[in-house]
Amino acid sequence: MNTEPDNLFDSAAAPVRPFRFDAEVARVFPDMVRRSVPGYAEMVEFTGLLARRLVPADGVCYDLGCSLGAVTEAIVRQTPASVRVIAVDNAPAMIAKLCASSHDDRITPICADAETIPIHNAALVVLNLTLQFIAPERRLALLERIHAGLIPNGALILVEKIALPNDRGGQLLTELHTDFKRAQGYSELAISGKRAALEQVLIPDSIAVHEVRLSAAGFTGFTRWYQSLNFIAWMAWK
Repeated sequence: MNTEPDNLFDSAAAPVRPFRFDAEVARVFPDMVRRSVPGYAEMVEFTGLLARRLVPADGVCYDLGCSLGAVTEAIVRQTPASVRVIAVDNAPAMIAKLCASSHDDRITPICADAETIPIHNAALVVLNLTLQFIAPERRLALLERIHAGLIPNGALILVEKIALPNDRGGQLLTELHTDFKRAQGYSELAISGKRAALEQVLIPDSIAVHEVRLSAAGFTGFTRWYQSLNFIAWMAWK
């Protein structure tokens, strides 16, 4: 998918507003996420490889908070032609851009809220950097709905930015994440502007909180399968 460079936070002319997945973000999103999330491309590709192992030939997958469909497309690449992916995002600009770029009849894009869309007979549900944008008090309810909508032995893939402990290791990973963004060409102004925009919108949880909540939602087991700095991916199964 063609993308434009992310320069949304390079100007100090206007006050920083809370982050929104609007048309401006959709325009630069592939560049933004590549330069902001260490290991993003690898996590997306591994999600497709996991889907190949987890999803039966006639299975249905849900990509909740699909943005422009990178995970959806990875699943389609790696699974049989009879597998369908329901790609859900509540941002009209994201779904519009996904619809314009993808014409695969295996993909059903839907502009809807991940918290309310019905989930039925899912072999796999993906929350790729999505749960962190849900209000913390509603996160367990969403995981419970996902668990209820999975087929027996169905799985959830959860990828999140985590809250790090305030110790030497946590501080080092935080500083390395900032170094990573500098190495991708972000200015100090852009780094601080985006941090301010996300501060009240993206609320991360610790590893312990995530794992206690997965158990509370009814998942019988889970494993961490990827970590890059303060970004972690889990697989949980019914």
